Amino acid sequence: QVQLVESGGGLVQAGGSLRLSCAASGRTFSSYVMGWFRQAPGKEREFVAAIRWNGGRTSYTDSVKGRFTISRDNVKNTMYLQMNSLKPEDTAVYYCAADQVLPGVGIRTYRGAYDYWGQGTQVTVSS
Repeated sequence: QVQLVESGGGLVQAGGSLRLSCAASGRTFSSYVMGWFRQAPGKEREFVAAIRWNGGRTSYTDSVKGRFTISRDNVKNTMYLQMNSLKPEDTAVYYCAADQVLPGVGIRTYRGAYDYWGQGTQVTVSS
């Protein structure tokens, strides 16, 4: 079993930056994909970005490409989401998640694929 603990959310002005962290414990993550989803008020939870633990292959939703960067620290078992040039439309609760996959399986972007979830952290971007 995996426990995910998020941090780094907060309030920021449009154009500013935040870095979210997701620390994982309870199991090795060598065979996992870890990702970020977000849910704005009145909206469905949507995929943001994900990273393959082995090899570092990444995937991003179109709306954050060029602004957000996902990364991981294998020693610390921690995933990061560096968010730059933030927009009010980025305001949401951000969730980290882990997708237990077999070696060689690519990144999946649908919510149902992910087995473990953090509690969420609020990101608010003021206009």
